[in-house]
Amino acid sequence: MDSQKQDMRKQVWMVVLIVFAILVIDQVLKIWVKTNMTLHESIDIASWFKITFIENNGMAFGMEIGSKIFLSVFRIVAVAGLSYYIWLQLRERARTGYLVLLSMILAGAIGNLLDCMFYGLCFNASTSVRAAEVVSFGHGYAPFLMGRVVDMFYFPLIETTWPDWMPVVGGQDFVFFSPIFNFADANVSVGVIALFIFYRKELSHISFRKQQEEDTPSDVEEQN
Repeated sequence: MDSQKQDMRKQVWMVVLIVFAILVIDQVLKIWVKTNMTLHESIDIASWFKITFIENNGMAFGMEIGSKIFLSVFRIVAVAGLSYYIWLQLRERARTGYLVLLSMILAGAIGNLLDCMFYGLCFNASTSVRAAEVVSFGHGYAPFLMGRVVDMFYFPLIETTWPDWMPVVGGQDFVFFSPIFNFADANVSVGVIALFIFYRKELSHISFRKQQEEDTPSDVEEQN
């Protein structure tokens, strides 16, 4: 029993450290970009990799779905639910790799949530001619939960033009991989993809257990 408690304690600390490390890296990058770059400014690291500063009101990779307040509340609910699920997995002594990926997803979700919660309170607005500055708390560009998410990683791996003979898009510019994202987005994406590749057994177990819970009441009624 003592060894089991020690193993669980180690896994708890592992989850905490992973989440903390990702959050530190994510927030340091975002704050540096926000306070040192103007909106839409771009720094060429390589022909296929640029640091391009944008802000968005929506989900990962600049997507915008629904109202801003709805998305912020959704993030809070998602973070709370995932945190509780990770705690259950810790109690069940889930595999270390599974916990690592869940921690990455949780940290990414928290990282973008922090932007929405506090950036509008702590910074003035970024513009195309001026980098943002830290202001007195509550005197920023937006109220609580209404801050914008900072994105900066841009990988235009292929930049070309569609042939003129192509219908609809002929002659238009084409960029492969055009989304601009941040470190938090990357952790969420890598975590989710790796879960489906390497931990389908755990994910199928979730679906099976959910189905069992849904079927239990009807089974009891049939027995009665």
